[in-house]
Amino acid sequence: MILFVLGPQRSGTSAITRVLSLCGGTLPAGMLGADTNNPLGYWEPRAAITLNESILRSHASNWYDPSLRLLEGDAFRADEKAAHIAKIGAYLATLPAAPLVVIKEPRITALSDLWFEAARLGGFDVATVIAVRQPQEVVKSIAASWHVSPALASAIWLKYNLLAERQTRGVLRVFVEYANLLDDWRREVKRISVTLPDELSPEEEQAVEDFLRPDLRRQRHAGPVADLFGANWMSAVYETFRAAAQDEPVDGATLDGVFESYRACERDFRQAFQDFHGLSNSMLFRAFPPVVAGPVMEVLAMAHRRRGTWA
Repeated sequence: MILFVLGPQRSGTSAITRVLSLCGGTLPAGMLGADTNNPLGYWEPRAAITLNESILRSHASNWYDPSLRLLEGDAFRADEKAAHIAKIGAYLATLPAAPLVVIKEPRITALSDLWFEAARLGGFDVATVIAVRQPQEVVKSIAASWHVSPALASAIWLKYNLLAERQTRGVLRVFVEYANLLDDWRREVKRISVTLPDELSPEEEQAVEDFLRPDLRRQRHAGPVADLFGANWMSAVYETFRAAAQDEPVDGATLDGVFESYRACERDFRQAFQDFHGLSNSMLFRAFPPVVAGPVMEVLAMAHRRRGTWA
């Protein structure tokens, strides 16, 4: 079985993955090492990062793309999709032989249909853990790490959470809130175990205790969710996810409503901005700057003797 850890980056996915690996899960080889943004390690395979980046960039996208273009029917040609699945399958064939392999790479959330299909074709069962974290904490963390605006960071949080939930319907899954993991990791590991064939259990509990240091959660926010985009999308999603992380039923109707609203607005504004940039870069606007357009209009006015509508 492959247990995918999904959700936006900076949501506690690294901590969840490492705890799972200390409780019986097996990690792929070739991890992305620690740095100043993640001093205890990312626990995600470098090969998966490269593979996902290649797929996203081949479709003019990236992990920080707030659009839902890749969900559109014509985003992947049939041969492209098959090729991507084959490449993912080739990577999955290199995984260690173990009852439970844990894979975390945030970009997988945007490409989960490809990864799930490749896993099933490779003979793997699929299960998922969806990381949940207060949006302002994630937004602050993304903004600090990548020096982007809160607006883009918020859109990333919203998109990846919506996709993580939507693409795992019908798949074994459990929602785990980062704060709950830090508060009582044994409880959360037990919750995850319920969805798996075999129970998770740490060889040494002290190793988990040592890893989950008090300073691991560097961004904290105790106030209400700060909604952006003129809607209550973020607060609605977070409240739904928080409830799911307490084993309450997932409010699919609320999430569907947010998803459809986000998709409609994103698609329409994307088209509007594409047209704006297209016009701004058109030959007409480049050939006729104001210094040229002004005299041309005066010549036309003279040609019409400045009469009628040209008066």
